[in-house]
Amino acid sequence: MKNKTNKRHIIQLIAAIAINGYAAGFTKGKIFTGKTKLICVPVLNCYSCPGALGSCPIGALQAVLGDRSFKFSFYILGFIMLFGILCGRLICGFLCPFGFIQDLLYKIRTPKLTVPKSIDKPLRYLKYIVLVVFVIALPLVITNKYGMGNPYFCKLICPAGTLEGGIPLLAMNEELKNTIGALFFWKLGVLLVIIIFSIITYRPFCKYLCPLGALYALFNKFSFYQMDVDETKCTGCKICEKNCKMNVEITKNINSTECIRCNECKNICPHNAISSGFKIT
Repeated sequence: MKNKTNKRHIIQLIAAIAINGYAAGFTKGKIFTGKTKLICVPVLNCYSCPGALGSCPIGALQAVLGDRSFKFSFYILGFIMLFGILCGRLICGFLCPFGFIQDLLYKIRTPKLTVPKSIDKPLRYLKYIVLVVFVIALPLVITNKYGMGNPYFCKLICPAGTLEGGIPLLAMNEELKNTIGALFFWKLGVLLVIIIFSIITYRPFCKYLCPLGALYALFNKFSFYQMDVDETKCTGCKICEKNCKMNVEITKNINSTECIRCNECKNICPHNAISSGFKIT
């Protein structure tokens, strides 16, 4: 199982490097502005990261909604829907750089926190609230005199933006350090809280806050990529559920909206009762 888990981490590392492949950005302290920035990547990845070669779909969606012109809204929504229909939250489990960072943080050897189900279950709906309120509603409703809204999720919450964009750019640009204010320290505080909780509990940002994960979750049950439990092989030992870090009830609902398709349940099943893959029919 460890070898298969390591292979997933290798895929995550390759994806992170490919998505943030503009190495010169990290040495020059400048954001890449090439034509690929007009294209969204399928994961949460900050536009302002010095190495980012594409745009974050959540950031792009907010920009379109805030602009009130909706010029590229159908493209962005269509892009998210395409990957949702194809993969569901497989994107979260295998391609997302910030998900990969959380995976690595959780490997730090410390006592782990088990969130009680009575708290965990309602908190899972928080990411949908973040999606509706901060990504969609606020950029539409709160606008300036020119009718333009702010990307409130990026501005107030997104820890990936702080880690991938804010901190590297501040570290490499002396002039930017003079612009640091309360907002930056707020965002830094959000990032630190998520880092701390990522060490003691698995992927708290993915579970409770990520709006892109919320969007992809809507497609989990009918995406082309599906997980399946063979009832003729399953003995009900529930080893899979005991080892599921996303706390999915695998034997009841393996394609739950909370499943990130990491395949660890499949790898650990002693009876090879779990399968996964792209299914056309």
